Amino acid sequence: MILEACVETWAEAEKASLRGAHRIELCSHLELDGLTPNEKLIQKTCLGLDIPVMVMIRPRGGNFVYSEEELQRMESEIDMAKANGAYGIVFGLLTPDNKIDVDNTDRLARRASPLPVTFHKAIDNLIDPVEGVTALREIHGITRILTSGGKPTALEGAEILRKMIETAGDNLTILVAGRVTNENANTIAEITGATELHGRKIVGIL
Repeated sequence: MILEACVETWAEAEKASLRGAHRIELCSHLELDGLTPNEKLIQKTCLGLDIPVMVMIRPRGGNFVYSEEELQRMESEIDMAKANGAYGIVFGLLTPDNKIDVDNTDRLARRASPLPVTFHKAIDNLIDPVEGVTALREIHGITRILTSGGKPTALEGAEILRKMIETAGDNLTILVAGRVTNENANTIAEITGATELHGRKIVGIL
């Protein structure tokens, strides 16, 4: 079981690592569901830990439909994260009609290459997240999808999560999120069949 801790400070990252997290998702402004962290924090965290650090690339809160100017900013932030030791990149893009933005997701995944990319919980805004998995399977560089199955919690989304895992097959890893903690992680893994779990409290309160 791979446990990914979502953090927004160096202290949280260090504590999560010491408590047994296998991987870090590094963000800023989690009150906005996570934005791109600053360069200094990325560098310190990537250099200071012995576990992989996935860096969030998200220029603002709100929806996941981005302008050309915002896409260019995201490309620059991907370059910055790569230059400072990121193990991988996290982002999510949707179209105005609430589908996976395949073209621009492919564009940013190519920019992130050769680093692996996690498509984040933007997928939970889709009417059918399973359909989103099918679309993402075709994009080179997308290796993981962060999701709670379109529901507020992983437990509520368990049935959809199982379908997403089945659809992903060997092409993608479904990284299960949604109120996953150190106390319910085993239960959620058993119910969903997940092999990777993500959360703020995945290794306890940080």
